[in-house]
Amino acid sequence: MTAVIRVLRGYDPDVATPVEDAMAATPLYRNLSPEDRRRLGAVAAVRSFEKGDIVFSEGDPSSYLYTIVSGRVKVAKLIPGGREVILEIFGPGDPLGAVVAYEGRPYPASAIAIERSVCLLVRRREFFELLERHPTLVRGFLVGMAQRIVELTRRIPEVAGGRVETRFAHLFLKLADRVGRPTRAGPSSRWR
Repeated sequence: MTAVIRVLRGYDPDVATPVEDAMAATPLYRNLSPEDRRRLGAVAAVRSFEKGDIVFSEGDPSSYLYTIVSGRVKVAKLIPGGREVILEIFGPGDPLGAVVAYEGRPYPASAIAIERSVCLLVRRREFFELLERHPTLVRGFLVGMAQRIVELTRRIPEVAGGRVETRFAHLFLKLADRVGRPTRAGPSSRWR
């Protein structure tokens, strides 16, 4: 895998920053100490993906833990008949395929950049070796995971309760926030 060591800082795609800066900007890793970021940075890289680039394909081994630093990535699966079903759209701070990467299983779906995106890639095997040797790394990572769980728990009422109209309104607002872009007439799709 060829890694382009570039990270977006703000909205300027031409400003290069170190891997540790990408970790500091990502909720899962921002609670790590600078020392733990350096340790993890030694087994990590940052890779740019242009719109339409495949981040990983269904069936690929989960050799890396991917986290989106900037941009948007869809996770999709091909179904019989050649149709693509989008399972989720992920944005900045979101991990991609984390559960299967933790378990060491192949990816069950493909991830494709829907706009220019930058991902933090941490080598899976080395990540777990570092966790075993450095308790402070475990604590920092667990804080990031706990914050992610709290965020996801807050979303449960959006999908579980209330009237259908209210749930659709929340869904459309979430999609506008995650994948829309501001226009005079309101948000519109970013990937037309």
